[in-house]
Amino acid sequence: MPKLEKGLVQVYTGDGKGKTSAAFGLALRAIGRGLKVYIIQFIKGGFDYGELYIIDKLPNLKLKAFGRGKFVTHQPPEKVDIAFAEEAFQLADKVVKSGEYDMVILDEINVALNLKLISLKEVLELIKNKPKHVELVLTGRYAPNEIIEIADLVTEMKEVKHPYRKGCQARKGIDY
Repeated sequence: MPKLEKGLVQVYTGDGKGKTSAAFGLALRAIGRGLKVYIIQFIKGGFDYGELYIIDKLPNLKLKAFGRGKFVTHQPPEKVDIAFAEEAFQLADKVVKSGEYDMVILDEINVALNLKLISLKEVLELIKNKPKHVELVLTGRYAPNEIIEIADLVTEMKEVKHPYRKGCQARKGIDY
């Protein structure tokens, strides 16, 4: 199996649409080249997303979603939401450090950090100590400055116009 010579840290953040989609595009490109990819979704477990229906049909791609199928809105967060996020982070730590996967996508980890579901210090340690060949991708609004500073590539999705503002509801197959 091919390995990346040097894995970088990528961040997709901002208030615009497309952060998870960009990460999934990277995953498709990587598996197309024979790389192994693991996607860990923070706070997305229990929701009905279209990508969940195709993952098992793609080679070298694994996905695990954590959460209870509800938006996390309470501050301080509820214990159950903290437990799901901590479980997701423990898996992320194990998967990244194993070096078995060439790309690891931590989807919505920035939101989990913003909601104080996981520790910024632990995430920074994971980034600093990842194996050299692992490409690490972090998505979600509200990327902390500390992560932006340590990352190699940061893209901010900015909403310019969105059909939701005119009453268009989320569409199956397009938005979820």
